[in-house]
Amino acid sequence: MERRRWWIAPSILGIALMVALVWGFNEKTAKEELGVALENQYQRLFFDVKKHVENVQVNLSKAMVSKSRDQNVLLLSQIMNEAYFAQDKLGQLPITHADTANTEKFLNQVADYSYYLIQNHLAGKPITNEQMAALANLLDNSATFNNELAKLQSELADKNFLLGSLSQRQDRKVKEGNEKIFQTTLVNIEKNMAQTPELIYDGPFADQMVNRKPRGLGQGEVSRSEAERIAREFFGASNVESVESFEEGKDSSEARIPAYTFRIQPKNTTRELSVYMGVSKQGGKVLWMSNPRPIGKHKLTVEQGQTKAAEFLRSKGFENVELNYYQKYDGGVLYNFVNTEDDITIYPDLIKVRVALDNGEIVGFDASTYYLNHHERNIDKPQLTMEEARKNVKTDFEITSSRLALIPKGKNEILCYEFRGEYRGSDYLVYINAINGNEEQILQIVQDDNGTLTF
Repeated sequence: MERRRWWIAPSILGIALMVALVWGFNEKTAKEELGVALENQYQRLFFDVKKHVENVQVNLSKAMVSKSRDQNVLLLSQIMNEAYFAQDKLGQLPITHADTANTEKFLNQVADYSYYLIQNHLAGKPITNEQMAALANLLDNSATFNNELAKLQSELADKNFLLGSLSQRQDRKVKEGNEKIFQTTLVNIEKNMAQTPELIYDGPFADQMVNRKPRGLGQGEVSRSEAERIAREFFGASNVESVESFEEGKDSSEARIPAYTFRIQPKNTTRELSVYMGVSKQGGKVLWMSNPRPIGKHKLTVEQGQTKAAEFLRSKGFENVELNYYQKYDGGVLYNFVNTEDDITIYPDLIKVRVALDNGEIVGFDASTYYLNHHERNIDKPQLTMEEARKNVKTDFEITSSRLALIPKGKNEILCYEFRGEYRGSDYLVYINAINGNEEQILQIVQDDNGTLTF
């Protein structure tokens, strides 16, 4: 009996040691697999940005030689969408908004200038020499952007660079050389984008609009420590393991809304699962949040994701918002919400929320446009009834819904009746000025399995 007791204890210890070793090995393997998955996500985002910018350059070059109005409308629509997609993917990379302020501005202007020219074409106006010169400048800058991205791609491949190391800010010895390659090239891109000549045209991302002061931030500046507290509370202080501040960079003042940027480490997660957030220096508003984690197999529907997004916005104080459109990609859905006031849809007050369809987690949030435009408004009363405005829409345009909406136009906001309907098999939005009856804007709606686009 004594002999049996003598070997039972060592046996139990041995089994426990084996279990611990197996557990440790499994944890290490799981962490490595997660790191590989996240790195693959970053690499794919980078190559997607590169591909979208390549498409912008190719279609700009085609638009320069096309004389067909219909072909130009198609090309400009493709340029607009590719620029939007490039900006969205760029925003998901583990770099600060300050690092890419000029690049984001450039991509916004490419998209919006294309939209402006589409409207001119639809109004029967030919492209002027000045507009062709502006397109040529955008083409030159997109070519420069592509060359820099190609060089960056080559350097990353040569030096076995890991984009994920950018989110591990304390691993200095590993990251310094890698970051130098990536950030140096980004600086070159930013310098070239900063040389883009000013575009003066009637659009929300014209220079005179981008360079205006934000209207929805409130008064006073917050300190970095106060901004960190705001970031913790926005994410949920009880769920935060640590918060690390990014270097702001010398070009941070060039951002549309200067902000403090943070890397948030959630509790019970590895450093690979970091969340990034920007808090405005003026007013201390959370402008954006990004969680670029890989998204697994879908378990939620688009409608369930919409419910999650709406609940999230309500929990953050955005009570009077309604879903506008959505776009589904890379395992998640990007929902566009707009503010409402007295049953009027306020399109300039736009908020974007991205939901992962594997578990309903909020993996993206962007309220920068909302805070750029939101303010107390004294909206004029309509001078026309909806029935009177309807008379200014084509009689054979089959209307399915109508409402009052405030739309941006140049430096102004215009109260319109929005008529949604169908004409010859296609869906459109027609905006009739609620004061004087002018036809202010027409958008075509394109829907597919992945969401809705308008142009």
